[in-house]
Amino acid sequence: ATEFIVYIAIFSQVTRPAKAISEAFTQIHQGLAAGERVLDLINTPIPIVDKENALIAESFNSKIEFKNVSFAYQEKLVLDNVSFTVDKGQTVALVGPSGSGKTTICDLVPRFYDVQSGSILFDGVDLKDLQVDSVRGQIGIVPQESLLFNDTIFNNIAFGKPTATIEEVMAAAKIANAHQFIMNSDKGYDTNVGDRGAKLSGGQRQRLCIARAVLANPPIMLLDEATSALDTESEKLVQDALNNLMKNRTSLIIAHRLSTIKNADKIVVLDQGKVLEEGSHNELITKEGLYYKLVNMQSFAIEG
Repeated sequence: ATEFIVYIAIFSQVTRPAKAISEAFTQIHQGLAAGERVLDLINTPIPIVDKENALIAESFNSKIEFKNVSFAYQEKLVLDNVSFTVDKGQTVALVGPSGSGKTTICDLVPRFYDVQSGSILFDGVDLKDLQVDSVRGQIGIVPQESLLFNDTIFNNIAFGKPTATIEEVMAAAKIANAHQFIMNSDKGYDTNVGDRGAKLSGGQRQRLCIARAVLANPPIMLLDEATSALDTESEKLVQDALNNLMKNRTSLIIAHRLSTIKNADKIVVLDQGKVLEEGSHNELITKEGLYYKLVNMQSFAIEG
């Protein structure tokens, strides 16, 4: 009996470590598989690299010019011989049906991809002849899908400017109409937003992205349907703030809600990768082309 009791005691002590060893092997294999995927990502060749003796784009002084630009994702042609100009200080809107190439144009300006043919000129210099970081440092981007990190609201807004003070972050949040909901959060600017901003609504996530772009204060703004996730009241407030922000600043806007770009200096209408029309709102309404049809489809009040 004594030996049996000793056996039971030893067995009970051995069982837990034995299970732990078994679970450890499982975790090790999971870690190895995850590690391989991470290393594959890290070792992926970077397709966009600087040329030897590439120039530094120190400032933006004149214009961004698309000259006969064509681009394809593998075999699918997305842009076909696109040409237009964005002058310094202008607000240029890209309009057209889904799949017409609007977002691709915004991706080509910071050189996330290289064009297959044609060229994009930054102050008269081909983007391929400029250092990538010097160009991207002058561009602020508000994407259609909000990109947030599992961190505090303050750190998410200050991501593009690590030296920012709380006063600067708060000022940017006020312009983006985000300050009020931030202050109503549990810990204010120290509130964690969760993975990909899961603890926030779609409109709140988008306003934080707008605040991030405002704080960086770049000379060029790329807005990919920046107000798409906002309710009507917030959309108006944010649109007013963006209008003030875009004064004396070069802006390229993608918009499906045509009412938000009515006052743009130039509207470029795209369809199936080609530029069909170009001009102001009133000029395009007079032409009664694709833009006119899109406006009518949205029941937008036409003012000649």
